Order: sequence, then C-alpha cells, then structure tokens
Amino acid sequence: MKKLSYILLAVMGLVSCKKDFLNLVPQTSLSSASFFKDAAEYNQALTGAYTNLRGIAFTGIYMDEMRSDNTFFTIYSADRGTSTSAEAMAEFIDNNISSQEPNNPGNRYGNDYSGIATVNTILSRLPKSTLAQADKDQVSGEAMFLRAFYYYDLVQHYGGVPLQLVEVTDVAGAFLPRNSADEVYAQIIKDLDAAIPLLPVAKTFPQSGRATQGAAKILLAYACMSKTTKDYPKAEAALLDITKMNYALLAKYADVFDPANKNSSESIFEVQYKAGNDGQQSDFIWRFIPKTTNSEAILGLHGTNARGGLASGGWNVPTQEMVDSYEAGDQRLPASIAVAEGTVANEVLTTTAVKSPVGYTPTAGLGYYYFIKKYLHPPYQVEYNTDDNWPVYRYSGALLLLAECLVDENKAGDALPYLNMVRARAGLPALAVATQLNVSNEMRHELAFENHRWTDLVRNGTAIDVLNAKGVREKALNPWLLPITFNVTANRLIYAIPFREIQINSKLTQNPGY
Repeated sequence: MKKLSYILLAVMGLVSCKKDFLNLVPQTSLSSASFFKDAAEYNQALTGAYTNLRGIAFTGIYMDEMRSDNTFFTIYSADRGTSTSAEAMAEFIDNNISSQEPNNPGNRYGNDYSGIATVNTILSRLPKSTLAQADKDQVSGEAMFLRAFYYYDLVQHYGGVPLQLVEVTDVAGAFLPRNSADEVYAQIIKDLDAAIPLLPVAKTFPQSGRATQGAAKILLAYACMSKTTKDYPKAEAALLDITKMNYALLAKYADVFDPANKNSSESIFEVQYKAGNDGQQSDFIWRFIPKTTNSEAILGLHGTNARGGLASGGWNVPTQEMVDSYEAGDQRLPASIAVAEGTVANEVLTTTAVKSPVGYTPTAGLGYYYFIKKYLHPPYQVEYNTDDNWPVYRYSGALLLLAECLVDENKAGDALPYLNMVRARAGLPALAVATQLNVSNEMRHELAFENHRWTDLVRNGTAIDVLNAKGVREKALNPWLLPITFNVTANRLIYAIPFREIQINSKLTQNPGY
C-alpha cells in the first residue's frame, strides 16, 4: 500500500505543471457533475434528503417534547458538563451558544438546511435532465414536499429564516438575509400546492415510507393553521381529503408503534429506521428508560445506559402531572408509559420490577421512575440498536387536527365525530361537545411523546401559561432548579439562531431575547 502511494505521489510530481491533469476528477469518484444521469441516481440523492428527517426526530425529543408539559429529565449530579445544553432547553435557559455546543442534541438549524440543499440541487438539475416525465414528476413531488417539511420545521422553531430555493453555486448565493415568517409560510404552501398533484395516494399497506399526497396535505393543513393569518378553509379542505383516502385507525393504540406495523394504514408519514449493522437503527428507548445498572430487567438485553451525556438514560421522562392527566380508562396510558421500580444508589436505578402506571402506588423503600413505553419492543440483539420508526403524521392526528380546525371555524358540531372517533379507539366515552380545550387535551394524549405537544401549544396560543405553570410544579419538586429557569415569555416561543450561523453569515440577525 505504501509502495503504491509513493508511485502515485511521484507521478503527480512529474505532471504537476499540467493544469488539465490537476482538474481531472478521479474516475472512481462521484461528483455532482457526473452523478445526476438517470432516475436511479436522482432517487439515490432523494433518499439522502430523507435521512435528515432522523436528525429532526432526535432533536425533537429535547426541543419539542421536553420543552412541553409532557416530559422533563432526571438530574444526574455526576454529569454536569456534557448534557447541560440539552437540559437548558427544557428549563428555558438556552441561548445562542448552547444551541450549538458539541454535546447539544444536534444542530437542528444546520440539519434542516442540509436537507434543503440536497433537494435544491435535485430540483435545479431536474428540468435539464433526460428523465421521463413520470420520473421527473415523482422526484420533484417528493423533493418539494421535503423542502416544505424542512422549512416548516425551521419557521416553527426559529421564525423567519433565509429562503434558499436554488442550488448554491457561489459564495453570494450561500449567504442570504432572513425572510419573514410569513414569506417562509408562503413558500411552504407554494411548494406543497405544486407537490400534491405529483404525489401518489397511499393505496396499499405497508407503504414505502416515501412522501404521499396524504403527508403533503396534512403538512399543508399545519402550515395554514400555524401562519400569522390562518387559512382555515384551505386546511379544512386538505384534511377532509385525507379522510377520503385509504387511511384507517388500527384497532389497538399500542399496535400503532409496533415495528411489525411500520407504515401501516394509520401511518401518514414516519421517519424510517432499520435495526442491524448498517447504521440505520434507532435507539430512543435506551435514552428514555432510567439510568439503570441492569437494562435487561426492562429491555431484555444487558447494556450500559448509566453514563453521562445524551447517551445515557433518564431523558424525556413523563411528568407526574402528565400521568395524572389521563382520563380513567384511557388505554393510551399503559400503552405509552410504564414504571421502573427498584433500588437507587448514586441516582442510578437497579431495576427490580416494571409496572403499569394505572393506579400505581410506590412500594415502600424503593425508588421509581416513569418512562416512555410506546417505543419498547424487545427482543433486542445489540444495545442502542432498535427497529422502531418515529411517527410524524398519523391518521388519528389528522382527525384531531381537523377537529381543531373546525372548532376554530365555529363548526364544533362538525368537529365532534372526528374527536369521538379517536376517543372510542382509546376506550373513552363520547363527548357531547367539541371545544378548543378538549380537542387540545385529546391531541396531547393521542400524540404524546411524538414531538407534537410544544408546537401544538404555540399554535394554540397557550404555551406561555402552560409552561410557566409547569415551571412552578418542577421547582417545587426539584429544588436544584435555579430561579431564572422557566421564565417563559413570547421571545421563548422560538429558539435562538445558532451563534455559528450569525458568525458566518453577516446578513443574519438574531431573534429577540437572545
């Protein structure tokens, strides 16, 4: 190998004066100039754009779920250096520096733009390609959906951001000023309006995991209901269309999250994972269970999650208030949450039993921790290697979003059947009237621990009151919380633009309060 390297260096030295030689790309290397030749290569690039969804699912655990009133984290006194940026998000003391620290949950801002850059390259190259029209339609439909999805994620979490809509080929095109939030929403809706006719309707299940008309229509509804000037009629039409597609609720709530039912008739869109040796696995449950010396008592596999940082357990822990908020008889409670019980030493649990939260009474002399159960599907073969997909949009969520939309349009009577359809599957009695509050509560429990609650609260205008109330509860339970935590104001409804982005792009401005 060394001999070959020396030969190559010698040859390069002999011809270093020849400019054309230096400009050649090795025949074994791929570049954008040589890559986009046929439908298979366009779809390979498109698959790469889908992988950024995984970063959003991962960061959402901390930035959406723990930010909400659903969950918090378990303090680990031995780890006060490598996880504090993630804790800051849950405590509302995050800033533009902590948002990019190496040990934060991930650069959501950069991850979104990475996905956008990929689809912009695809969309910029596609018109000049020799692909058949059917292939062009398929690729452009999915690409525009993904661009809309990533921009929706950005505007929800950072407000107005630069609209990059073409492949970046020079420095000037790389550094743009911020657009307003309204302009970003307008682009999202424009992309979705163009994508929807090009996308297929889900007809057979399990689905492929790629974007469909149903996924684009529910994203369109979310965008129309989240922007400054709501467009409820457009959202209602999109959601009603979904009810006329081929989606259906599974008979049992717990079955929705079973890897055996990936991309089922209830799934509108989910992030794809695959257990195995090729780096495509998920690992959520290892982070959700408590830090424990004997993970086999919960997972059936011995591993190590009693460590520091985000690779430990004890993250995204259901709060007592969340457990207490379920109605009696709600089948979603034991399907979503469990209790790990045992002895605690140095804040690490030795698990002796796993119990249902329904009517749970702590055992004298033992410690206990709630944990999210809906992603627990043993047996496992390797630690931090699971097969669970992450749900993004489900049919039950579309029904509840339609109920919300109709209530906001003063059509509560029309909303009631959709609300009660979801309640019936959960084993709950029908309600007599649909209100903003009971629709919101239903969404909280139906979509619990799926990274929706924070943005739902922001969209409904209740985030400030709900999260300040959570702060009062958490400070009473956890004296180590500083007085500055949970000071939730309007500025905290979006996150800081990462400091790194401000540094490299002088045209960017920071969000107020950061």
